[in-house]
Amino acid sequence: MKKIVLMLTLILAGELIFGLPFHTARFFRPTYLEVFGFSNTQLGDVFAVYGITAMLAYFPGGAIADRYSPRLLMTLSLLGTAAGGLYMATIPAQLPMALLYGFWGVSTVLLFWAAMISATREWGGDHSQGKAFGILDGGRGLAAAAFAVFAVAVLSTYMPSEVEMATDAQRQQGFRMVILLYSAAAAATACLTWFVLPKSVVSGAGSHSNPFPDMLAVLRSPIVWAQAAVIVCAYSGFKGSDNYSLYAVQVMGMDEVAAAKFTAYASYLRPIGAVVAGLVADRFSASRIIAVTFFVLILSYACLAVAVPTAFWLNFIYVNILVSFFAVFALRGIYFALLEETKTPKHLTGSTVGLVSLLGYTPDIFFAPVTGRILDSAPGLIGHQRYFMFLAGVAVLGVLVVMWLVWLNRTQAVGSSSPETL
Repeated sequence: MKKIVLMLTLILAGELIFGLPFHTARFFRPTYLEVFGFSNTQLGDVFAVYGITAMLAYFPGGAIADRYSPRLLMTLSLLGTAAGGLYMATIPAQLPMALLYGFWGVSTVLLFWAAMISATREWGGDHSQGKAFGILDGGRGLAAAAFAVFAVAVLSTYMPSEVEMATDAQRQQGFRMVILLYSAAAAATACLTWFVLPKSVVSGAGSHSNPFPDMLAVLRSPIVWAQAAVIVCAYSGFKGSDNYSLYAVQVMGMDEVAAAKFTAYASYLRPIGAVVAGLVADRFSASRIIAVTFFVLILSYACLAVAVPTAFWLNFIYVNILVSFFAVFALRGIYFALLEETKTPKHLTGSTVGLVSLLGYTPDIFFAPVTGRILDSAPGLIGHQRYFMFLAGVAVLGVLVVMWLVWLNRTQAVGSSSPETL
């Protein structure tokens, strides 16, 4: 029972810390743009600031996670992120918002990310890494979807029955309450994390020795760079879902609330995709399942790149959106299971996660600015078709980098994966 409660806490903390910077833009994209007065390009530039500060925080955050208790690190991160939400609720202009996202890049990563991954790897043991990370990401998806549905209900109470008739004041007040809701949830989860997590759940926590030798060992390992390349492609697919609510409004003809509900309900596929992928990865291998999933994404994105919103195509569009949701959720559920498949030493988990995440989550820097410009270059159907062509190209690259990782794993000498040299 104690192990179950620990995982539930990791799930809630792991998702709600990202509620303010990501959920508000993913599930409520049209409303977000209206309230803050941003274009897709401007919002993309705001996210780029988050990506830069997060990138700078990943690697040192990994070294910190190898030496300090996840309980302390995660609690401080959640409280800091929640405090940022109070400022967001004032509806600041673009520059202050960019600075806020820069702060969130640090608060959600430096003391949090590697600590959570290390605790999850420890929870999974030697033979259930796919299940551990599948449950973590699947549970995070369930938490995200459930909370998003609740947040949509909060927004709806401030909007008229004819959503398109909403005034700027109604839209702003409703979205402000959504922001405060996510802030309160992050703060409450910080308290839960402090009381549930033990002082130390990873083998290196409490050892405050010099972290730099471990960081250098990780930097010298090609297979770590290959894992990072896999995550770049997989995370780009996940970031691609951020624009689905906008696609629903601009191409499929939904209103803002209906689009938010659609993407929120579709997020219930995340626990299914992540857990199923995790269980299958434990039976076969994470790399093999990742490659198959990238192939599925290539086909799905290619179909959406040629689809048009006619009665004949509409069901086809719905199916492929849901398939792509399922596939990107499956990828998220298992790409950290590669740590065990590539025999990453336990005492280097934090440092490895730090480097893999530093490189792997660079889409937080480039993805939104690039795709924002793609969408703004041809507003409407054509822009979204180009967007899906871009995503299909990323999925093709994903297949190639998985092949590279498998080759490295097979040819790597036994001595090169020892604790001394990784």
